[in-house]
Amino acid sequence: MQRTSIFLAAIFLFVSVEVFAKISLPTLIGSNMVLQQQSEVALWGQAKTNSKISITTSWNKKSHTGKSDEKGAWKIYIQTPEAGGPYEIVLSDGEKLKLSNILIGEVWICSGQSNMEMPVKGFKNQPTLNSSKILLNAGNPQIRLFRLERTASRTPLDDPESAWQASDAENVKEFSAVGYQYAKLLQEKLKVPVGIIQTAWGGTMIEAWMNQHSLKNFPEIKIKAPEDTSKINKNDPTVLFNGMVKPLIGFGIKGVIWYQGEQNRSNAEIYDELMASMVKEWRALWGRGEWPFYYVQIAPYTYKDTRGPASYLREAQLKAMELIPNSGMVVSMDVGNEKNIHPADKTTISQRLACWSLANTYGKKGIPFASPVYRSMEVEGDRVHLTFDHAENGLTSFDKPLSAFEVAGADKVFYPAEAKITGKGVTVWSESVANPVSVRYAFKDWVAGDLFNTEGLPASPFRTDEW
Repeated sequence: MQRTSIFLAAIFLFVSVEVFAKISLPTLIGSNMVLQQQSEVALWGQAKTNSKISITTSWNKKSHTGKSDEKGAWKIYIQTPEAGGPYEIVLSDGEKLKLSNILIGEVWICSGQSNMEMPVKGFKNQPTLNSSKILLNAGNPQIRLFRLERTASRTPLDDPESAWQASDAENVKEFSAVGYQYAKLLQEKLKVPVGIIQTAWGGTMIEAWMNQHSLKNFPEIKIKAPEDTSKINKNDPTVLFNGMVKPLIGFGIKGVIWYQGEQNRSNAEIYDELMASMVKEWRALWGRGEWPFYYVQIAPYTYKDTRGPASYLREAQLKAMELIPNSGMVVSMDVGNEKNIHPADKTTISQRLACWSLANTYGKKGIPFASPVYRSMEVEGDRVHLTFDHAENGLTSFDKPLSAFEVAGADKVFYPAEAKITGKGVTVWSESVANPVSVRYAFKDWVAGDLFNTEGLPASPFRTDEW
């Protein structure tokens, strides 16, 4: 009897594989997904070799056809309508495969290291601010989540381990707090479905998120051969691109949000160029033009390792905005934590990212999004007058003393400075420096930023020297 049951089970498995293996799809393409609205998006998968594939979309009843190649791979482009749904998509090569509960809307990727990976529920003994309130309001079928598992590979992979999920407390608690709240704000303000794809891994360097081509101008970075059998480290160059970016390439997206950099303090001098090269390559591989890339400047924190000062990494991140077209940087100097590299307040960061998107990508007028950035200095006696961009309505410290400025003379010795907000910017001086040469603001690992524009956005750290 037992042998008969095993035999029948084997036959059933064989028949099931025969029936359902004709068309197979990556997990990224499936029921519950969100497709980018008013766009030509790609669907792809595997089928029998040299077989005809048809795709019928319920929003317009149109049929699209294509053919699998000699390896069974196929890709077909379809046109999406304005936001809406739910819809169905039927694929067929003689046997039908139906995808259901599909929404049309806005699709974003959130990527980076631990501060992007940090879930709504928080890390062990490290909370996310207001997580219970976030989860209480997490039920929203107009938001869909796709979270990749941590995967490192020496060779490019095609299919991530995941599935699209509707937004509810159970699913949201495991999802990126920054990514989810960003998606939630977009959904509320745009009133369209939003899909958010999380691909993040804590403690990782940007080189791991780049492919070989994007690293070709950095000969000091060594890439292990695909056949290398040594144990893979998550920070080996290209391994996270292979495992956690490559499977997503080609899926219709609106843009990317990024929160990474703490691990690259040791080579901050090239970080801006690395990030620019990564973004340029990702955009080229997606083939969807210069989609927006919004990112977070790393938060203040007292580092205990010797990897290097965070101030130079933040400076590189600021410079990267000039190198990367259609990009924007969120400053986080007012929401850090001196003793925790994972600050609890992810809501403020999400809001600031959303403001960049709403104002620049979606054209919403009147929304403030850019932090004050140092523009110029003028020395007058023992005083230095500073001016700033993105402070059209002036600056403020919200009635608190400005305590994060320093000034130095030709001896390059910095002293704490007095600072006063003026009609044109900020004036800085110190009794210890009669002939000032350079000014620095918040140029340390840990410091609480206290200079803002009147819209409440904190100024980026800066230095006027190149010492």
